[in-house]
Amino acid sequence: MPQEGGGGFPLIAATRTAGVPVIYVSVGFRKGYPEVSKNNTIFASIKENGVFMADNESTAIHPDVAPAENEVVIVKRRVGAFSFTELEMILRAQGIENLILTGVTTSRVVLSTVGQAFDLDYRLIVVNDYCADPDPDTNMFLLKKVLPQHAFVTSSSEISKPGHKAMNF
Repeated sequence: MPQEGGGGFPLIAATRTAGVPVIYVSVGFRKGYPEVSKNNTIFASIKENGVFMADNESTAIHPDVAPAENEVVIVKRRVGAFSFTELEMILRAQGIENLILTGVTTSRVVLSTVGQAFDLDYRLIVVNDYCADPDPDTNMFLLKKVLPQHAFVTSSSEISKPGHKAMNF
């Protein structure tokens, strides 16, 4: 995922300049992990390792991409951003129908969120150079073959161009 020296990610600056709302979604669990089922193998291992507790350093949003004071931060407790969160309510309340998605990991979080958002009738753009996965081949396959079935997949340099239709919500 590209960085612009000291200034964070240029896509965030472009969206803010265009007046596009920026909403953050991060993962975080309560003490004792009451949200984690033993049937959820991904989160069961997180519980076992005692990581991703809400409101601690392991779940903090990196300072280079930190939310502005007025930007919403949603804490999720599942892979997809829409699962058991207030994300849909916030989007509907603001009349948002178009989503620009970025994230880690492409094979879990991005894929799950795209599927959920598509089913909820959002128009979707996935920013390919702002997505990452532990397996680069899986990342590339998803971005080139799977995600385009539900979303327009493009680069940050393309979408950040002044006047790009994605910035005219």
